[in-house]
Amino acid sequence: MRALVSIFAALLIVISLYQLSFTWFVNKHEAAMQTKAKSYVNRLYPTTAERKYPGNKEAQALYQDTLDEAYKERLRRLLDSTKDNKITWWGTSYQKSKESELLLGLDLQGGINVTLDIALDGLIKGLANNSRDPQLLKAIASAQQKKLVSGGANFIDLFVESFKEQNPTGKLAPFFANSNRNKLKFESSDNEVSNYIHDQASAAMKQTFQVLTKRIDKFGVAQPTINLDENKGIITVELAGAADPERVRNYLQSTANLQFWEVYNLGELSNPIQSADKALQNYLNGAKDTSTIAKGDTSKKDTVGSLLNQNPLFRVVQFAQPQQDSKTGQASYYSFIGHAALKDTGTVNSYLSNPVVRNQFPADLKFLWGKQQRDENGKLVPYLELYAIKTVPNSDRAKIEGDVVTDARQDYDPVTGGVVVEMSMNKHGADVWAKMTADNVSKPIAIVLDDIVYSAPFVNGPITGGNSQITMGTNKANTVEEAQDLSNILKSGKLNAPAKIAQEQVVGPALGKEAVHGGAMAFFISFLVIFTLMLVYYNTAGWVANIALILNLLFTIGVLSALHATLTAPGIAGLVLTIGMAVDTNVIIFERIKEELTRGKSYQLAVSDGYKRSLAPVLDAHVTTFLTAAILAYFGLGPVLGFATTQMLGIVLSLFCGILVSRLITDFYTNKNRHFKYFTSISRRVFQHANFKFIEYRKVAYGISVVVLLLGVGAYFNGFKKGVEFLGGRSYIVKFGRPVNDQQVKDALNKVFGKFPEVKTYGSNEQLEITTDYLVEQSGKVPDSIVATKMYSGLQQFLPGSSEQEFVNTTKYIQQSKKVTASISDDLKSGAVKATVFALLIIFLYIFLRFRDWRYSLGTIFALLHDVLVVLAVFSFFKDIVPFSLEIDQHFIAAILTVIGFSMNDTVIVFDRIREDTRLMKGVTKAEIINKAINQTLSRTIMTSLTVFLTILILFLVGSEVTRGFAFAMLIGVITGTYSSIFVAAPILVDLAKNKPLGKADTPAPTPPSKNKPVLSK
Repeated sequence: MRALVSIFAALLIVISLYQLSFTWFVNKHEAAMQTKAKSYVNRLYPTTAERKYPGNKEAQALYQDTLDEAYKERLRRLLDSTKDNKITWWGTSYQKSKESELLLGLDLQGGINVTLDIALDGLIKGLANNSRDPQLLKAIASAQQKKLVSGGANFIDLFVESFKEQNPTGKLAPFFANSNRNKLKFESSDNEVSNYIHDQASAAMKQTFQVLTKRIDKFGVAQPTINLDENKGIITVELAGAADPERVRNYLQSTANLQFWEVYNLGELSNPIQSADKALQNYLNGAKDTSTIAKGDTSKKDTVGSLLNQNPLFRVVQFAQPQQDSKTGQASYYSFIGHAALKDTGTVNSYLSNPVVRNQFPADLKFLWGKQQRDENGKLVPYLELYAIKTVPNSDRAKIEGDVVTDARQDYDPVTGGVVVEMSMNKHGADVWAKMTADNVSKPIAIVLDDIVYSAPFVNGPITGGNSQITMGTNKANTVEEAQDLSNILKSGKLNAPAKIAQEQVVGPALGKEAVHGGAMAFFISFLVIFTLMLVYYNTAGWVANIALILNLLFTIGVLSALHATLTAPGIAGLVLTIGMAVDTNVIIFERIKEELTRGKSYQLAVSDGYKRSLAPVLDAHVTTFLTAAILAYFGLGPVLGFATTQMLGIVLSLFCGILVSRLITDFYTNKNRHFKYFTSISRRVFQHANFKFIEYRKVAYGISVVVLLLGVGAYFNGFKKGVEFLGGRSYIVKFGRPVNDQQVKDALNKVFGKFPEVKTYGSNEQLEITTDYLVEQSGKVPDSIVATKMYSGLQQFLPGSSEQEFVNTTKYIQQSKKVTASISDDLKSGAVKATVFALLIIFLYIFLRFRDWRYSLGTIFALLHDVLVVLAVFSFFKDIVPFSLEIDQHFIAAILTVIGFSMNDTVIVFDRIREDTRLMKGVTKAEIINKAINQTLSRTIMTSLTVFLTILILFLVGSEVTRGFAFAMLIGVITGTYSSIFVAAPILVDLAKNKPLGKADTPAPTPPSKNKPVLSK
C-alpha cells in the first residue's frame, strides 16, 4: 500500500510539474516578445504623447491610442511569426505550448462570456414554411410569453399547449405537412406533430452547436470554450482575451439567413408615406385628446396636435430626396428610402408597426434597417438607413436564400478598391439569380443577412454564372475584419435554430489584471499564514500538514491545467478556500493523536489510532462538502462553475494528501526511531482541559435560534439587493479616473433613463457599478446601443475629454458589462432555490444513512437552516449599511452551499464522537455524553474553523471585488457554522425522543469457560 501511494504521488508530482511548465515557458517567451514590441514602438515613435502635444489632452489621447495599436499589432506579428519556435527544453513549439498552458478565465484576462438561448420559435416558423397564418403566429407569441413566466418549461410543449387553447378544434398538421417531405400528413395527430417538432428541435440544437463551433474555431481566440446544454436549450461560450465584444455578438448571433429581395423606392411610396404620416398624427392626437376630454378641457386639442404631434413620421425619419439624372432628366432614387438616428430607431419601429400606419402601405412591404456604416475614419456613424423590402406574398422566404451559396470569400472591388464579399451559387441559385437580375435592370436588389440590409446594389444587366457580391465599405482594417467574419459565417452554414444572447459578461483587461493581482495576493498571504499556524500550533508535526498542503495545491493546479479547465476569479477563491480546508484533514487527525498521547499511549500506537479513528469523520466531512460542490456545479453557470470544479478537485486531493501522503511521511519518519512533536507551549494550554456545560445553556441557545428564525423571516419581508443575474437587466462597471459622487451620477442617469438606476461604488470611488433594467425586455444590437448611448449622455459630464465612440466601443471606460434577460434570470433564481433545497435534502439522507438515526439528520438540518438564515438576515438588514456590495447573485449561492458543506464538518465530528462515547459510557445521561463529546472535539472544531476563517478573511481584505461578497457570506457562515455545531445540532439531540438512547452501548463479550476450571458435581 505504501509503495502504491509513493508511486502515485510521484507520478502526480511529475505530471503536475510537467503540465505547469508550459505556462512558465509561454510566459517567458511572451515577455521576451513584449520587450521586443515595446522597443520597436519606441524606435518608431520616440516622442511621448505628453512631449509631442503638451497641454492638448485630446491629441495626447489620440496619439497614445496610436502607440497602443502599434504595440498590439507588432506583438501580434511577433507571436505569430514565432509560433513554430521551440521554447521548451524538450523542443515543444510556442503554439503547442500555448495550447497546454493553464487557462485563465475572462475575469482574469478580459474577454466575453455569453449564454445563448436557442430560439425554437424560428425553427417552428421554418418547419411551417415561414407561414404568416395568424393562428400559428399567435400561438408562437403566446408560448414566448409563457416561457418568460415559466422559466425552464419546454418551448415546443408551450407552443402546442397555446395552439390548443386558442384553437380547440384546430389541428397542427396542415401547417407542417407541406414542409417536411411527407414525414407528416394532413391527418396526423397533434401528438405526432409535437413529437416531430421535438425531434427536429433536438437535431437543430446539435446543428446550431456544430455551426457555432466551426465559427469560433475561425475566430482567432486561443482556447475558446463552448458547451451545449440540450436540456436547458442553451449554449455557453467563453472567449477569454477577445477584445471586440460587438464583433463577438455579431459572430455568434448571426443565423446566416441570407436573402435577396426586390425593393420599393421612395417614388413608389411617396403617397403612402404622406398618408401614413397623417394617419399617425391623427392617431397620436386622438391619444392625447383622451386625457384632456376626460378632464373636460378641449381647448388644448389644436395646440397639442400641431406642436407635439405634427408630422411625427417625418420628425424621426429623414427621407432621401431623389437626385436629377443629368442625362435623362428623370428623378433618380436611392435604394433606401431614408435614414434615422440610432437613438430614434425604437420609435420608428413602434410607428411603422402601428396598424394605422401599416395599413397605408402595400401588403407585401416589409421595413428593414441597413447595416451600420462607417465613416472615412473607420468609425461607426450614428444613424441607420431604412429600406422598403418587397416580399413574396404569404411567406417570409425570398426568391433566393443562402442555401444556394456554395462559397464566400473576402475580396476587393477592382474598380473602387472597397472591401467586398464574393459569393458563388449552385446551378439552381444561378438560374434564379439570372432571372431576378434580368427582371430588375436599373433597379436595386437588397442583399439581406438576418434581416439587416448589408448592401442594395443597382442591377446593370442580367448576371449569369451565379456570382454575387456584398459591398462592405472602404478598405479599413475593421471593414476587412467584418468582411472576413461575414464570409466565415456564410461558409459555416445557416442556423436552423437561431441563437440569441440571453446572458452576457464582458470584462476589460484592466479589470482582469486587478482580479489576478488581488487573487494572487490572497492566495500567497493565506498560504503563509496557514503554513506558519501549523508550525506554531503543531510543532514539528506541522511540517507534515504543510507538505501535504503544498502537494495538494500543486496537484490541484496541475490537474486543472491537464484537464484544460479554466481558472477564474471564483476559482482562485476556491484555491484560497482549499488552503484552509486542506489542512483541516491534518487538524482532525493531529487533534486525535494528541488526545491519544494524553491518554498515555506510545507515539506509534497514538499515531495508528489517531489515523484510524479520524478516518470516519474526515470522510464524512469531505463527502458532504463534495456533494454541495457537485450540486453547485450542476445548477451554476459561468464563473461559478470554476469555483465548484476547483473545490471538488481540492476536496478529493485533500483526502489523498491529508490521509495517505501524510501517513506515508509520518511512517517514514518514525521508522527511523524518531517521532514528530504534536504539542507546543500554546497548544498544551488551549482546550486541553475543556469542561464547559454546553447542554445546560441549550435553552438560551434555543432562544437565540428563535430570534434567528424571526430575523430570517423578517429578511424575506425586508428584501434583498438582487444582482443583475437574479434581477435581469444590464450592468456596467465604469471607470472615471477620478473620484465621483455616486448620488450625483444616479441623479444624472435618472434624467436620461426616466428612472433611478442602481449605482454603487466598485472597489474605489473612482469606479462605479451601474445597473439598469431600461429596455431589459428587448435584445439585439439596437437596444444595446441605445442603452449605452443614453448612459454616455448621462455620464458625459463626469468624463471630460471622452467621446461617445470611445465610451461605447472600447474598454477604456466600461471595464465590464453584463446583460441578463428575464428568461435566464428566472432560470438562475429557480436553480438557486433547487440547489439549496437539494443540498439540504441530500445531507439529510446522507447523515441518516451514516448514523441510522433520524435525530442526527434533523439536528443537522436545524443547524444548517440556522446558518443559512443568519447569512440571509445579514445580507438583508446590512445591505445599505456596509461600504461594499451585499448582492444576492450566483457567488452568494456558491457561498451558501459552501457554508452548508463546511458547517457539516464540525457537526459530523461532534456527532461521530457522541456515537463513540455512547458505546463507551454506560449508565450516563445523554447530557453528560454530549457535553463530553463537544468538549473533547472543541479544539478541532475551533481549529478547523479558524484555518478556513483566516483564509476567507484574507480573501475578503485583499482579494478582488468579484469575490468580496462571497468572502463576506463565508465569514458569517463559518462563525455561525461553528456556533450551530456546538449549540444547536448537538444539544437538540437531548430533547428529541428523550427516552431513546443516542446509540448502543458496547456490551462486553462473554468469557468462555476455562478447560481447567473445576466443575461441581453431585
